[in-house]
Amino acid sequence: MENSTEISALVKLLDDPDQEVFHHVEQRLLEHGHSVIHFLETEWEKSLDTLLQERIENIVHKIQFSSVKEDLKLWYHSGAFDLLQGALVINRYQYPDLDEQKMINQIEDIKREIWLSLQYEMSSVEKIKLINHIFYTVQGFSGNTKNHHDPQNSYINQVLESKKGNQISLAIIYSTIAQKLDIPVYGVNLPQHFILGYIDESKKEDNEFGVLFYINAFNKGAIFGKHDVDQFLRQLNLQPQPGFYAPCSNVEIIRRIIRNLISSYENLGAAEKVEELKELQEILTNNELGLL
Repeated sequence: MENSTEISALVKLLDDPDQEVFHHVEQRLLEHGHSVIHFLETEWEKSLDTLLQERIENIVHKIQFSSVKEDLKLWYHSGAFDLLQGALVINRYQYPDLDEQKMINQIEDIKREIWLSLQYEMSSVEKIKLINHIFYTVQGFSGNTKNHHDPQNSYINQVLESKKGNQISLAIIYSTIAQKLDIPVYGVNLPQHFILGYIDESKKEDNEFGVLFYINAFNKGAIFGKHDVDQFLRQLNLQPQPGFYAPCSNVEIIRRIIRNLISSYENLGAAEKVEELKELQEILTNNELGLL
């Protein structure tokens, strides 16, 4: 009870013209963290003062951004096992109040639809063709070719809603669904593109990367081979490197989402967002050597 009285008193001081008073009040509110957001939003709705509203918006954003940084650190230092969880943390940066369970359920529903038609004796290619049929034809997902640089392409909730995304967001949803069905599809970090590999450990002898074939999630799940990757790299004048053929870590995938967002926001001239995303990038770069 004391807390809410103090918070209410602090919120009343937010429009103080004295900068020093305002900074002190802001600092105290930030220390309270998430518990003040409800009070701030209520005050925002009651107020007609644009300066006060702006100050409230900034404090709420600072609290939420701090929370995203903590969540990303926790995901990273706990081993980054769940790729979808990592993508949802990045989603919180732009959409902090979303119902994430709803997104998880949407993905579960697509998985269930595929599972109902999945048969044990299907070959790996047949399984992928089944995923492709449900994901692209029935559900209607596709690569956003018209507005490729839109930051919304990198946010999972927007991709699930609009059914359009970039290479990496579609690949995250696709591989999450496949792995939930015990189909070994993992991200491959190709330069200027992001693809998926169907992993078959027993093929390690014939193929040092253990990849049976590759999948292009951006292009309706098209299946292709190592020679196509070779050709793509030749077109880019790049020397082949193992990392261009083999599955990459979840951390690399989330890092790549952040890079895409930085590039999108740079194009839009949103300097503050670029700076904040660079802070998120830092979290995934620090201690890399200590963790591996």
